[in-house]
Amino acid sequence: MNKVLTSLLSLGVAASAALAADAVTAVKVANVADAAAWSKAKFSSVMLYPQTAIEFNDKKANEANEAPKAKKAEVGALYDGKNIALMVKWADGTKDAQSGYVSTLYPDGFAVQFAGATKKAQPLPYIGMGSDGRPVVVHLQKATEKVYEPNGNKDVGTQLNRQQTGVFGKELADYDAKVASLANTDYERVFVGEGFRSLTEVKDNSIQSNAAMTYGTNGWSGTLIRPLKDGYVNLGGTVPVSIAVWDGSKMGRNGLKNLSSWVAINFEGQKANGAVIAELADSKGNAAKGKEALAANGCNGCHQVEATDPKSVMAPSLKNVGGYSTAAYLRESLVKPSAVVVPGYNRNAHSNTPWYNLEKGKRVSTMTDYSSLDKQTLEDIVAYLKTLKAEVE
Repeated sequence: MNKVLTSLLSLGVAASAALAADAVTAVKVANVADAAAWSKAKFSSVMLYPQTAIEFNDKKANEANEAPKAKKAEVGALYDGKNIALMVKWADGTKDAQSGYVSTLYPDGFAVQFAGATKKAQPLPYIGMGSDGRPVVVHLQKATEKVYEPNGNKDVGTQLNRQQTGVFGKELADYDAKVASLANTDYERVFVGEGFRSLTEVKDNSIQSNAAMTYGTNGWSGTLIRPLKDGYVNLGGTVPVSIAVWDGSKMGRNGLKNLSSWVAINFEGQKANGAVIAELADSKGNAAKGKEALAANGCNGCHQVEATDPKSVMAPSLKNVGGYSTAAYLRESLVKPSAVVVPGYNRNAHSNTPWYNLEKGKRVSTMTDYSSLDKQTLEDIVAYLKTLKAEVE
């Protein structure tokens, strides 16, 4: 997966329907790098739901995140013909920044995920890691304090603890200033992925971006600027993105986070991509009937469906799946359960209850294929699954 992924992710150019509920408008400006341009931005509310498919094997983290709630973020976007800029603002009562290499402290952070370009039209990738043949590009930014790194120069003279330098007064101040000048104050990473365990950091500068975080009285503001087009994406019209935030005070890291479903960013002055918007549309099924159909088909025999249900180790929990999943993804999961299968067995599960088997080298889900259900019943189940989400704090 590299620069051969050059064509625009496109699901067609069907006539545009009504814009998606959580759509964000990217406002056209002269230069997205001009801070004053944000005065023209139009911010929209986007809900970020706790990712709870698999419970962490961390007692303290689980206790800190008991009955997690969704967060509301305000998202704005700008574009100037060459670059796109996003700003994400969310409440956080504590500023948690990474300082040094301490494994018991966790920083706040945010990420923006784009659907990668593919050679032919594809459904949107799985949120978080992408899926086979459907790549994602993930921009990650963590809050950091100044962290000294030798930066490749192997200057051991500035790697001493200041109390062991043997200098005082002005000489010690000069030493501190030199260390500070060499310190790394930014943790920005970019990854590409096509499925679980495939996230790979891009280190060859083939993706040029700039992300930053600022803490204020109301919480965090995170910004990202990146090109509209490179070897991984070709953005315009309607751009699907997913947003995630981590709370260091709650030991957030990796999959312990809040994230949105795919959100449409519609470029001001450009024709919206109707097919992308259609894929982001909610189900028109009957949720009450869907709850009955789900139980009748035995889904809660393997899955924890609602938060009040017993926890299950046989299959991922669905208690917040409606918050960070599109109706299209849920529909695909029901009729093509092997389309996205997480590798590795649940370490908390019994060895006799794997969630997939290997057949000719491919992971085949042990979940029932529900493509035999009639269309209305499927839509009803999807409609019910979309109701499964935590309340907003």
